[in-house]
Amino acid sequence: MQAAVVKFIAMPLPVTIQDVRVVLTQPGKSRLAIVKVSTSEPGLYGLGCATFTQRIFAVATAIERHLKPFLLGRDVDRIEEIWSMSMVHGYWRNGPVLNNAISGVDQALGDIKGKRAGMSVCDLLGGKSREAAHVYVHANAECKEEVAENVQAYMARGFRYIRVQMGGYGGKGSPMVKPKKAPDGAYFDPRDYCRRMLDMIAYVREQVGEAVELLHDVHERLVPIHAVEFAKDVEQFKLFFLEDALAPEDIHWFRMIRGQCATPLAMGELFNNPHEWQMLIQERLIDFIRMHISQMGGITPARNVAIFADMYGIRTAWHGPSDTSPVGHAANLQLDLWLPNFGVQEWYQPSELDYAIFPGLPVVEDGYLYPNDEPGLGIDIDEALAAKYPPRDLVEDWTQTRLPDGSPARP
Repeated sequence: MQAAVVKFIAMPLPVTIQDVRVVLTQPGKSRLAIVKVSTSEPGLYGLGCATFTQRIFAVATAIERHLKPFLLGRDVDRIEEIWSMSMVHGYWRNGPVLNNAISGVDQALGDIKGKRAGMSVCDLLGGKSREAAHVYVHANAECKEEVAENVQAYMARGFRYIRVQMGGYGGKGSPMVKPKKAPDGAYFDPRDYCRRMLDMIAYVREQVGEAVELLHDVHERLVPIHAVEFAKDVEQFKLFFLEDALAPEDIHWFRMIRGQCATPLAMGELFNNPHEWQMLIQERLIDFIRMHISQMGGITPARNVAIFADMYGIRTAWHGPSDTSPVGHAANLQLDLWLPNFGVQEWYQPSELDYAIFPGLPVVEDGYLYPNDEPGLGIDIDEALAAKYPPRDLVEDWTQTRLPDGSPARP
């Protein structure tokens, strides 16, 4: 009787993390942190955004001194496990520095998985719900007439969603009397801001009509009761949404705003902790979630929150200013294309230098943001060119915000 022949099939070795590096660069106003995860497969790497521009060096240190030793040798395919273990490995969690560090790795691993599969991250998530994403841009000026002119110029270029601001956040430029020896800072008057912004929005709406969607960002600069009042007063102008009417510390006041008016509300760019967004979604107190993808920890939690929000009819409007890196914008777009409950995407209008440093950065046409055909996130980085624009050491001015009497205030 012949002995049975046992055949052994050699299983391929897993692709593992061989290096984790942080590329710091500043091609514009914002200091950017890009994570590059290299693998055991020659030439295969992924990019992710870890940009917390005000604390960029703290994030870089967290990645290089803490996450990197923890990650080396791990299987790149185990994204869920790596995200979960990275979040609890430091014991203390849900803070902006570590969230951004984890996000850079999470996005890079998604980029790698897409490249290995020859698919975009959007396709890995389930495929397109749309071919391109509507974006909104910022029309800011020092007077209402110029704001209206800027809106009309954007409309002529095909944009249909436009955020209107006057004098920057808080409406700088109001006449105010400061105490003697008042310290330096970015002063603003909240009550004067309310009056001037309502007048500006009324003027712009009168000039441009209702064919364009207008948005406005309070930037959490009002005490809660005045935010309630402002949301009621602005209702008549039919905004697409009012952004960050309250600070994260005051989110329970959204119940009062919702009970007082029908102004659509967007919230979330400062959120770190799941308890900050869960209540707002479950009670349907907002209409748009707009977290900063790296601030919340990357694509993995953003995907989960967006699915959760869809169950309650709440749409997405991910944070997308210049201190989201081009890699972060590419990640935003991959989510936008997939999500059934996508609303609109904030867009910062990159410079030519941004496009040179980050080949594959998405482009806008007729108010839509389009992806390319590359796998993963579809974006790369020219490290040699990025190195020519190192991040500058500076102390932020605009976040040193003060009320007329000199009291520190939220930026």
